[in-house]
Amino acid sequence: MKSEFSKRFFSSIILTPLVLFLIILGSPILDYFILFCFIITIYEWYKMMTNKIYFVIGSIYLMFSFFSILKIRNDIENGFLYILIVLLICISTDVGGYLFGKILKGPKLTKISPNKTYAGSFGSYIFSILVIKLIYSYEFFLLHNVNFEIKTIYFIIILSTTSQLGDITISYFKRLSKIKNTGNIIPGHGGLLDRIDGMIFAYPIAFILLNYNFFKIL
Repeated sequence: MKSEFSKRFFSSIILTPLVLFLIILGSPILDYFILFCFIITIYEWYKMMTNKIYFVIGSIYLMFSFFSILKIRNDIENGFLYILIVLLICISTDVGGYLFGKILKGPKLTKISPNKTYAGSFGSYIFSILVIKLIYSYEFFLLHNVNFEIKTIYFIIILSTTSQLGDITISYFKRLSKIKNTGNIIPGHGGLLDRIDGMIFAYPIAFILLNYNFFKIL
């Protein structure tokens, strides 16, 4: 257990700064990185899926999901900040769900993903709101008169919910395929799809909200 935790910890320490750097750096390096992640994700989805219809539908969705990330970064005003905020919401959702679930335990949320609890789901919302609230206190946001408002909380709740649903959806397909992880490319985490299951659902929703001006929090 300690060995597995150490792998997860060191993988996160290495990957998180790298991803943040690439997002801030932007195109074309970010484009190649996203393409690389897309290829790996499609491969893991292919290995996991025995149903051809599911594979085709899932592949089309994954193309739209990764396309959404590029569109946010390149076409939406303050795109790189939105990419970072969505990323932090998804990470905070995972961390908050894990911590609250482990500490408070309680009733299970769904049989599809037996480790998830109602307490963990509640913790996902709380932790993601607190993290983004903290981010908004940095000087950059203050200088640009960006305030943490009620619409910001709505935005966080929508994307945290979407991220949780994404996690549960991929868990369902893993159970369907009778596998624990989608791959083993990331030590301690499994496959790339295991790590980004919430993000591939959150980014398309964020793109729709931002592109059609349902929410602009920056």
